Amino acid sequence: MNKAQLVEAIADKLGGRQQAADAVDAVLDAVVRAVVAGDRVSVTGFGSFEKVDRPARYARNPQTGERVRVKKTSVPRFRAGQGFKDLVSGSKKLPRGGEVSVKKAPKGSLSGGASTRTTTKAAAKKATAKKTAAKKATTAKKAVAKKATAVKKTATKKVTAAAKKATTAKKATTAKKAAPAKKATAKKTAPAKKATAKKAPAKKATARTTAAKKTATARKR
Repeated sequence: MNKAQLVEAIADKLGGRQQAADAVDAVLDAVVRAVVAGDRVSVTGFGSFEKVDRPARYARNPQTGERVRVKKTSVPRFRAGQGFKDLVSGSKKLPRGGEVSVKKAPKGSLSGGASTRTTTKAAAKKATAKKTAAKKATTAKKAVAKKATAVKKTATKKVTAAAKKATTAKKATTAKKAAPAKKATAKKTAPAKKATAKKAPAKKATARTTAAKKTATARKR
């Protein structure tokens, strides 16, 4: 019986072929993962699966008879339970009428809770992966926020510097325009004062002429 035939054999009991295939895959995967991790999976009445370490040793090549060194390795081992052995040997008869040949394992029959530990380990790994992803996402967000803040500060500094330069340039332009205007006003005021000064001697000359005329008139009389 291969895996497909095994699925077909239990399909009617599980309500369909897909459900049976999923169940078989789940059971085999749990057993394999537990054994690889070093756990011993024991099912009452059926048997136990465990990991066995084999030390380095020497063996002989069956074809050439040459002595070959074999490296240290680990292999899976299955040991049939007493109920399984009794059914195979014939000391016990298989139940009829669709009854399960291997009794349901009571609670805690799995040595060390292998399947439970496997599920717990898988859940812990998923949780750790989620936490790590969340931390990475948070770190990335913080980095982006810092960069954006730095860019904003730099842009603000540049704008402020440009505004200061523009203000300084305006002040310098205003000062340049005001200086020529003051000079022109000073020039206009200076000629006016000179003209006033020139008029004053003219008034003195007129007064002298008038006085001379009065003196000449007095003499004629």
